[in-house]
Amino acid sequence: MKFYIATDHAGFALKEFTKEILHSLGHEVVDLGPYNDSRVDYPDFAKKCANAVASDEGSFGILICGTGIGISISANKVAGIRAALCHDAYTASMCRAHNDANILAFGERVVGKGVVESMIKAFCDTPFEGGRHANRVNKIEDEVCSLGADL
Repeated sequence: MKFYIATDHAGFALKEFTKEILHSLGHEVVDLGPYNDSRVDYPDFAKKCANAVASDEGSFGILICGTGIGISISANKVAGIRAALCHDAYTASMCRAHNDANILAFGERVVGKGVVESMIKAFCDTPFEGGRHANRVNKIEDEVCSLGADL
């Protein structure tokens, strides 16, 4: 699998560990920054990652900030992105199985390295179930695309 990864300053330290886990599992990793822990704005890096995933069919993303909240909200502004904020292996598995999530988001101040490793494995090992879930994912995409027309 190919993963794009980005963080803000609050997620920088955990990014290197996350890249190691992805590499150890045989995945390709493209680091979109930042490349040091100087203060940056998470929407800028969320957008970089979300645009990369949206334009590279079959790829995935990982986003990390302090809590995972802001960076996942920002990523979900990009059409075709389903960024899921996860806190454990169960939520990482379910976001793939039921929501066809293409970006895994988490917070460095919220989860430890062991949890990160288990989330990445669950995310990678869980296929999208399709069926009734595909109908729901399609509704999400339809809503995102038509939202502006309703305003």
